[in-house]
Amino acid sequence: MNFNLMHPAEQIVMLLSRVYQKGLTTTSGGNLSIKDSEGVIWITPSGIDKGSLTAADICKVMPDGTVIGKYKPSVELPFHKLVYESRPDVSAVLHAHPPAIVSYSLIRKIPDINIVPTPSQVCGKVGIAKYEVPGSDALANRIVEEIKKGLNVVIMENHGVITCADNLFEAFKRFETLNFAASIGITSSIIGKPVALTKEQLKIYGTKGQNMLGEFIPKDYSSDERRLRKEMCALIHRAYDQNLFTSTQGTFSVRINENTFLITPFDVDRKYIEPEDIVRIEHNWREAGKIPSRSVELHKLIYDEHPEINAITVAQPKHIMAFGATHTPIDSRTIPESYIAMRDIAVLPFGTNITDPEKISKSIGEHSPVVLIENDSVISTGNTLINAFDRLEVAEFTANTIIHAKMIGDIVMISDKEVEDINKAFNLK
Repeated sequence: MNFNLMHPAEQIVMLLSRVYQKGLTTTSGGNLSIKDSEGVIWITPSGIDKGSLTAADICKVMPDGTVIGKYKPSVELPFHKLVYESRPDVSAVLHAHPPAIVSYSLIRKIPDINIVPTPSQVCGKVGIAKYEVPGSDALANRIVEEIKKGLNVVIMENHGVITCADNLFEAFKRFETLNFAASIGITSSIIGKPVALTKEQLKIYGTKGQNMLGEFIPKDYSSDERRLRKEMCALIHRAYDQNLFTSTQGTFSVRINENTFLITPFDVDRKYIEPEDIVRIEHNWREAGKIPSRSVELHKLIYDEHPEINAITVAQPKHIMAFGATHTPIDSRTIPESYIAMRDIAVLPFGTNITDPEKISKSIGEHSPVVLIENDSVISTGNTLINAFDRLEVAEFTANTIIHAKMIGDIVMISDKEVEDINKAFNLK
């Protein structure tokens, strides 16, 4: 799907629907706009249900200020217009009230975008605008004070957030990614103190995936490969809808045979990924015209050293990443199902997947199919796609239950004796 070839009104409806469905705005909250090449501003209407907007509902504001459409434009039109006037490089603006970011706006602080590496790359420096009345010129001026500094993300005190970019999907990515960082920050604070990445660590992360594989043109696609591509996409869509992946973060791979596997591409929207987007890897070659996930070499290493593993996921869901961000060990002995699925969860330092991937491969095994990389990601493995995906879900489920249990009392884990009984009952040793 070529998002940029869609009509501006259709782009707005599509992305606002995603914002609403993920619970990042309310029926009446938030507004999106696009300034097209003719200087026309397309913007969401005022006071209309954000869950049922159509392209016909989007307002068209001509360069002379004339409004064309069934409804009045958003009351926040003044700051949208002023942003476009102040930043000629900006062609899209997104404003909404996601709970995690609003929480930071209430304490008038900026989330730490360095507790995982991606937010600083996607969002850049984040600003904060002083409170003013919604829809006022004063608010527009406060926002533009920050935007003029070259910032593309600005939190508004006691209000929400605005992101801007040269296209609406980039603005959405910044919005979603900042909310992701804010969610991890809030969740982490329940169990400990988040540890921010240093400049040196972020620099190490910047070297990830720089070794590009050679290209080959596939001669054919087997029936099994076609099936696996479709299954991968279905699970990637599920992972996105369940907040295990973001639009650009989260990787699946699945083995086809001893020397061949499929993997998700780099920087392709996980919400709409299609079978043709998936990248085939053969030996040290990648499918021509496609860029695989930057973790492709780690996946290849694991497959080479573990013939029993046929599928791998890499993700950053907020609850498990709270343990990663606070460097807190996670115990799978919460309920029998969690222990049976994951056994012992290995925890490795940030950067291991880049500087010492062999250590990850050695940590993975029958008794440790899930590995947590501090401040980075959780890796789950399995003998099938659904097995690896289930372990990812269980890891996030387990982290979620531990965090919530800490809020209501002292946790009692399954005892060593009870673990022995589980091992015997399910033949785990």
